[in-house]
Amino acid sequence: MQPHPTLPIRILVVDDHTLFRRGLTALLARDPRLNVIGDAADAGQAQRKAQELQPDLILLDNHLPGVNGVDALPALMEAAPGARILMLTVSEDENDLAAALRGGAAGYLLKTIEGDDLTAAILRAMDGDSVVAPEMMSKLVAAYRGATGGAPASPAIAPETAIASLSPRELDVLRGIVRGASNKEIAREHGIAETTVKIHVQHVLRKLNVSSRVHAAVIATEHGLL
Repeated sequence: MQPHPTLPIRILVVDDHTLFRRGLTALLARDPRLNVIGDAADAGQAQRKAQELQPDLILLDNHLPGVNGVDALPALMEAAPGARILMLTVSEDENDLAAALRGGAAGYLLKTIEGDDLTAAILRAMDGDSVVAPEMMSKLVAAYRGATGGAPASPAIAPETAIASLSPRELDVLRGIVRGASNKEIAREHGIAETTVKIHVQHVLRKLNVSSRVHAAVIATEHGLL
């Protein structure tokens, strides 16, 4: 996982609604770890701003005039190769979700997300994690299955023996990951420290031979751990 950049995290907001951009900027400004350094209303402007400002993270709407957010991913990643990109959209379409993750987005969030959860997702993304809205997790699995004709989503899918090797607590943590819960939420649910959850997550990923929570969730779902 890549380390956090020097705080605060420098963010570029891309959305075609002026009021939403202003509201999101004001919301994120409440947390000293976050700093919105610019905004853009379309893909072209976003590319120019990304190249000029070199943000740490880009919050990207999908429904933009002209080129939509998913299609703008390659140009944005070329303009700011060091930036993580989080989709923040109203679209619950599994095809948009799959296209965004295949295109290199670090996560896919819905605009119904609470402010604290958005902050947590940004921090997780900057830790190198892939973050997906809990409401979209089942659609993510469906998208993977559709792409593979019902076969396992990846050759890295762990056999049942790998699932069986998880401790009871690691299984609890994995179920939380499947629900899209953050480390903080899993810690609160089971009455353990957040740092302990983080260690369990690392163990789970290693035992399943995957590098992201999203992939672990797909494996768990394929093996009936809903």
